[in-house]
Amino acid sequence: MTVIALLSVAPVIEGSMSGEVAKAVDALDAFDVTYETNPMGTVIEAESIDELLAAAAAAHNAVDADRVSTVLKIDDKRTVSQSANEKVDAVETHLGRPARSDRS
Repeated sequence: MTVIALLSVAPVIEGSMSGEVAKAVDALDAFDVTYETNPMGTVIEAESIDELLAAAAAAHNAVDADRVSTVLKIDDKRTVSQSANEKVDAVETHLGRPARSDRS
C-alpha cells in the first residue's frame, strides 16, 4: 500500500530558509520515495511507513540549524492503494475543473 505524507522541515533562523530546506529535500533522494515540493511543504509517497519515516528523519537531520521545526502528516490508507495524484484527481472530478485558481 502507498503511504502518503506532507512533510514540512524548517530551520528556525533569521532570513531565508530556502538553502536549508533544499538540503532537506535533497536528503529524500537517498530513499525509495517519490516527492513533490510545494510552497508549504513536500508531499512524499512511499510503499511502507518505515521507508517514509526514514526519509522524513533524514530530511529533518539534513537541516543545519540550532533549532529545526518538522511537521509530518501521514495518510496511511491501508485498504486501498492510492497515489497523491489520484487523490487530487478525485477532488477535481467533483469540482469539474482543476483544483487551482487561474490567478497568478
